[in-house]
Amino acid sequence: MTFVHIELKTELLRVIFKKMATPTLREKLMKNLVAFSVRNLRNSNLRAFSVTSSSAATKSISVRDALNMAMDEELERDEKVILIGEEVAQYDGAYKVSKGLWKKYGDKRIIDTPITEMGFAGIATGAAMAGLRPICEFMTFNFAMQAIDQIINSAAKTFYMSAGTVKVPVVFRGPNGAAAGVAAQHSQCYAAWYGHVPGLKVISPWSAEDAKGLLKSAIRDNDPVVFLENEIMYGKIFDVDEEKLSPDYLIPIGKAKIEREGSDVTIVAHSLGVQKAMEGAEELAKEGIQCEIVNLRTIRPLDIDTVIKSVKKTHRLITVEGGFPHFGVGAEICAQVMETEAFDYLDSPVYRVTGADIPTPYAANLEVNSLPQSHNVVRTVKKVLGVE
Repeated sequence: MTFVHIELKTELLRVIFKKMATPTLREKLMKNLVAFSVRNLRNSNLRAFSVTSSSAATKSISVRDALNMAMDEELERDEKVILIGEEVAQYDGAYKVSKGLWKKYGDKRIIDTPITEMGFAGIATGAAMAGLRPICEFMTFNFAMQAIDQIINSAAKTFYMSAGTVKVPVVFRGPNGAAAGVAAQHSQCYAAWYGHVPGLKVISPWSAEDAKGLLKSAIRDNDPVVFLENEIMYGKIFDVDEEKLSPDYLIPIGKAKIEREGSDVTIVAHSLGVQKAMEGAEELAKEGIQCEIVNLRTIRPLDIDTVIKSVKKTHRLITVEGGFPHFGVGAEICAQVMETEAFDYLDSPVYRVTGADIPTPYAANLEVNSLPQSHNVVRTVKKVLGVE
């Protein structure tokens, strides 16, 4: 796996051209540079890490488009699927994730609502109980706090309280966690919040492959699913195997993925944290440190078996998440590892890379320092390895 990053530095080119002995060699260099640029610069500012083999037929797709494709395919496949939320219809969604769906499926299936999260989350939950498969979009999961009673008390508990007679196949989806410049009330990560609740399934995708395959599985699932996207990841472009973009391709809920093989330390992350972990691993590889990165994909049910297997291999563990440190996803992983045979394989304490234990600041310089960055991953890995 490689990070596609193309940067043509003016000063470097000037030096190279100066050293070229003949016009012919200069012309040859320029032709090579142009050809290289055409192949690689189109999406250079947005491209994330490749998650496919170079030999497979691939397609470049953004996380936003992957989510849109998943909903489109499921709306077409099953007439019981509907999309409900604020500005999801004519406006194509606050982040354009539902682009084109209203024009294709109309008002009866792509439903705009008033600004009342408690109201439309309740409508979605009730519709699920009545036999539909609603996708309930929140502009941000920070606003879903207005609907917490519908999600926790109605959606999550009805199947149990009805002795299994009433299913609630609803998907609550939208951006989760910090973005940029949206301050304390719009930057919270709710992975640990919802992961605490029996009756919910909680998904936190990273790549375009994750987004498409997991959203399709969530829509088809008979339990309520909280689907935590990330605003920063919407525009990121990934190369995805074309077979994994098939309408029939699903990613199982509750199964993690090894995004990068390594032997020195296990890094477990989800959502944007995977991106930071991958960036940190690239830097550490330059120093001969090989990190194994586990993309959780699902928060609940947690695939602790994949984590344990990796820890037995590397003997070291750190976790990366955007949420607050206390009682977080990383803390739960640490506890479960300590309670299993994996504890006997650890050669050092388990460390967590998290957001700072403060309300997220608005000021850009403070905000960036309150959220986990790749250099935090690098520093923590070196601490675990004792090579600071």
